Formats: sequence, C-alpha cells, structure tokens
Amino acid sequence: MKIVVSKCLLGENCRYAGDNCKSEKVLSLAAEHELIGVCPEQLGGLSTPRDPSERVGDKVLSSKGKDVTAEYYRGAELALAIAKDKGASVAILKAKSPSCGKGLIYDGTFSGNKIPGNGVTAELFAANGIEVLTEDEI
Repeated sequence: MKIVVSKCLLGENCRYAGDNCKSEKVLSLAAEHELIGVCPEQLGGLSTPRDPSERVGDKVLSSKGKDVTAEYYRGAELALAIAKDKGASVAILKAKSPSCGKGLIYDGTFSGNKIPGNGVTAELFAANGIEVLTEDEI
C-alpha cells in the first residue's frame, strides 16, 4: 500500500521550529508499505524554521499575526496532488498541526489549548477520499 506521511514523522527537520518528530512506529511501516513524505507547509512556500501558526476558522495565522492561509491551502492542494499521483489511499499526518492535525488542533490562541477540528491538509485529504490517521492512531 502507498501511504502519504508527514515528513516530520519520517525524521525530516521541517517543523516550524526546524526540528522533527520522528516516529519509529511510522518508519517501521516502510517494511511493508511505500511511504511518500510530504510537508504541506514547505510545499506551500513557507520556510523552515518559521513562526508557529494555528488555525482560526478557515484562516491560518502565525503567532505574529501574519495571515498564512494561502500558503497552507496551496500546500494542502500540492500534497493532495502528490497523493493522487502516487495512488495513495491513506495518509498518516502529524497530530494537532494546523495543516496535518485530525480531530484535535490548537485553538488559535497560542496558549496550548486544543479544540475539535482538523488541519487544512487533513480536511482536504478526507474530503477527497483519502483516509487520514495521525501517528497516535497507528
């Protein structure tokens, strides 16, 4: 099976702080599946490192108040194009991220509070028939 995976889970230093959240559990799936790494934020044109961002309704705002919505949506569209091109039907995305989070995301106040919701990419993938899981669900 072909599985799209957040690159930070594969150990790539692409998170906002310039680090990663490598998951051995996710990496172990490579023994039986093809893992296709994507970082929607980078695909959308954002640099690494970058100011942290959180989703506020349909917008994504940085901690400094910059509207980065267009970059997040562009990155989600490009990640979806990669998933479709590769024939992936499943994605494992970074939990709580404003791009990749599924079911629970940060609330937009930069206080660490979480609310029910999905990141931009997770939402787009699900709307296009790609099953979305987080690293916590595998």
